[in-house]
Amino acid sequence: MLLISKWRERLKHSIAVATVDHGLREESSQEAETVGAWARELGFTHYRLNWLEEKPTTGLQKRARDARYRLLETCAKEIGAEAIVTAHHADDQAETILLRLTRGSGLTGLAGMADTRKLNKIKLLRPLLNFSKTDLVKICLEANHPYFNDPTNLNEKYTRARLRKLMPTLAEEGLTSDALRRLGQRAQRVNVALDFYAKSARAQALIEQQDDKTIFSALELERLPSEIVLRLLAQEITRLCPQFFLRLERLERLVTQLHEALRISKPWQKTLAGCLIKINKGVVEIGRAPPRKSLGKAKGDS
Repeated sequence: MLLISKWRERLKHSIAVATVDHGLREESSQEAETVGAWARELGFTHYRLNWLEEKPTTGLQKRARDARYRLLETCAKEIGAEAIVTAHHADDQAETILLRLTRGSGLTGLAGMADTRKLNKIKLLRPLLNFSKTDLVKICLEANHPYFNDPTNLNEKYTRARLRKLMPTLAEEGLTSDALRRLGQRAQRVNVALDFYAKSARAQALIEQQDDKTIFSALELERLPSEIVLRLLAQEITRLCPQFFLRLERLERLVTQLHEALRISKPWQKTLAGCLIKINKGVVEIGRAPPRKSLGKAKGDS
């Protein structure tokens, strides 16, 4: 907020400040009020956004993060903003990459947070990913501007906080924040290259695309490396059924089975994340899966 107040004249854009009060700590309400006062002192219009939903007993941090972006996106749309700017910094990036590494993420996850991405129709910008928390605290101190430390960051019931506590020990063995960020940058570079070739391969293999299905040449898919096929399928499944969460491990298993079925020219079909993928008569068709007939307990992907 302090930095963007310095950039305001150069940016030549109208800027507002939004604070999300998750309501998870007694102090959060007063902190949101105080941040609002700081924003107004700097000449910003301030919006306080409250997460009023019932708080979950599990997966709290993920649900809070989802709610935060949802509230920010809604606010941005209501005030006609083109972009949301967050203060994620280099330490956040390193922690994100380490967290994803522990979960066995693929290249996309290991690339960390993008400095620019789309949040539906709103741009999400993270201009401070190359600056450490120490850098930002120093700026506040030099400007004699107050700031808050979030005690949740030290709460070891959360995985991220436990990993944060381990980072000095990991750094002694060479796994520093800088090393983690370099890993992210290299993963991002490989991602860009693979996406480039996936786009070219898609154009070569595509037979037909409709709102509810996509058809590829089975012969063309058989010739492609598994990673490129995986990216093509992920893109189409996400396009057709965006409401479902696509798990990488399940997609990897499906691509392995698909490649084997293509190799022996065998009719085959499988459902995944709301989509039906099938091989028949020389084509691979990806479409929305029909609703289940059974009213009993839902099963996993078949």
